Amino acid sequence: MTRHTRRSVVKLAGASVAAAAVPGVVSADAESASDWTAAKTPVDGTLHDVRYTATNPHAVGAGGVLIERTAAGWEIVLRGGVSGNGNGLYGAAVTDDGKRLWMVGNSGAIGEYDVTTGNLVDRSQPDDTSNQFNSVAVTGPAGDADVYVVDDSGLVYYSFANGEEGTWNYLTPGSGAGIPAAEFYDARAGTLIDTNGKVFATDDGTTWNAFGIADADTTFAGLDADAPDDVTVVGGGGSLYVYDGVEWRSDRIAEAGLKDVITGDAGGVAVGGSGTVVEREDGVWSVADTPSGQNLCAVAAFDGDRDYVVGASGTALER
Repeated sequence: MTRHTRRSVVKLAGASVAAAAVPGVVSADAESASDWTAAKTPVDGTLHDVRYTATNPHAVGAGGVLIERTAAGWEIVLRGGVSGNGNGLYGAAVTDDGKRLWMVGNSGAIGEYDVTTGNLVDRSQPDDTSNQFNSVAVTGPAGDADVYVVDDSGLVYYSFANGEEGTWNYLTPGSGAGIPAAEFYDARAGTLIDTNGKVFATDDGTTWNAFGIADADTTFAGLDADAPDDVTVVGGGGSLYVYDGVEWRSDRIAEAGLKDVITGDAGGVAVGGSGTVVEREDGVWSVADTPSGQNLCAVAAFDGDRDYVVGASGTALER
């Protein structure tokens, strides 16, 4: 089954360099030709994540809002969060078939939303935890998914039974530093980053081993992992690190700190502070011209459809 995620294919005209290639040299003054436009959204708080689903793109954000990009534009699906108490949502992920959107956030919030029926299941506070959840990853189909949630205390909560009550376990892969992002590219194989400059991998969903990054002088924020030898990490100071299965290579691709990245055989996009969007074409990363100066938090791209970026003050960019 092809996994239906925000990073299935990155759409950049003329690009042909694989994600594990050495990043090209960036000119700080160069700006790529871009057709990013600002879209109106019905919210003014920060939108923290955006994902494709089997129906339409969805984004989550401050105050527990969930919005959907319909043919008529962005529309509110949910206010007040998973439990109705206004807890903010920071991360989202979809099942392999795209039918369920999982959301996580403040005070242990976890929700499973059926994009085809509109049904929402509250799976918050596994093992009575009320930590801030930053990111979620899911593998498998709707109703039968493995679920991984990471938090600010360096913990990974996981359930191999679709998040049902009583099926959660947790572990600490590293030193207890916060974990901003986790990505899975196979049933139980994936990668995560922490804020202590470490990257960890698993092939069974429960055993995590560090494999970098030595002497990384930055705070990691975003991650794209498509295979054990195809990992990209972004962070402060416009930094980007690429792992090819043998070694890590680094570059600085922007002036502003970067929050999220997505890569594929056709190119790449990274987003960050002050409206920064950086695009890769023919192996070279260059800063795109965008209509927003807001801090950008997440990007979703899919072949044959629009690309989406979301961020502060309800910002949504499209192309």
